[in-house]
Amino acid sequence: MTTTRVPVVFIHGLWLHATSWQAWADRFAEHGYDPVLPGWPNEPATVAEARANPEAVAGIGIDDVTAHYTAIIDQLPSAPVLVGHSFGGLFVQKLLGLGLGRAGVAIDPAQIKGVKALPLAQLRSGSPVLGNPANRKRSVALTRSQFRYGFGNAVSEAESDELFEKWAIPSPGRPLFEAAFANFSRNSPAAVNTANADRGPLLIISGGQDHTVPDVVTRGTFKQYAASSAVTELQQFPDRGHSLALDNGWGEIADASLTWLSGKAGVTAA
Repeated sequence: MTTTRVPVVFIHGLWLHATSWQAWADRFAEHGYDPVLPGWPNEPATVAEARANPEAVAGIGIDDVTAHYTAIIDQLPSAPVLVGHSFGGLFVQKLLGLGLGRAGVAIDPAQIKGVKALPLAQLRSGSPVLGNPANRKRSVALTRSQFRYGFGNAVSEAESDELFEKWAIPSPGRPLFEAAFANFSRNSPAAVNTANADRGPLLIISGGQDHTVPDVVTRGTFKQYAASSAVTELQQFPDRGHSLALDNGWGEIADASLTWLSGKAGVTAA
């Protein structure tokens, strides 16, 4: 008798390549899942190619990425688990809100429409893009020091630099503008159907030292689901920054996600 393995789609955020999920893919495969690691639309296959061709992703917005992952999910043999980090966490929420996926994990998810907190750390983290309106149509790369502030502030400088060298790529500026001004747009692409009571269970994970998506923002996202009867839970990791999904402590976050999926979400992988 052949058992169908549950697909799990990993969705990265800005400034990281899809291959940064490889360790997670291996861990989930060990637990019976069938991992899928697609990049964003037009994203080159390797970090080196992405750095050499930054304009390949210029101008891509939230709706483009949502449609891209919707098409990928539609081709899978069964409804997948969705795991996303940063903007990937926003896409997990959008896709679940659309009725796609059996369950989702949103790690330090980018700000959705309705969340009003705007801490200074978040403003500084987004300033390399938001500081120039022309970046809406461009691809933007972080410097080593900007990556250190936005991602690697809770790990050593040496580890932050190592993560930067290994995974950092240029990314489109448009999604950050769309999220930053979501509350001023009636039809913002950063809006999520948080009222969908029929969606799959959702776990939101917060890093307490995160500069890019501070804990107060993640808690604000969690509160957007207060009126929904669908399962929504929040787990906080007080000493972790925005690099929590790829730094030396990634396994703690991956294992917490696996435990929640098998317990609260009731997902049996194989």
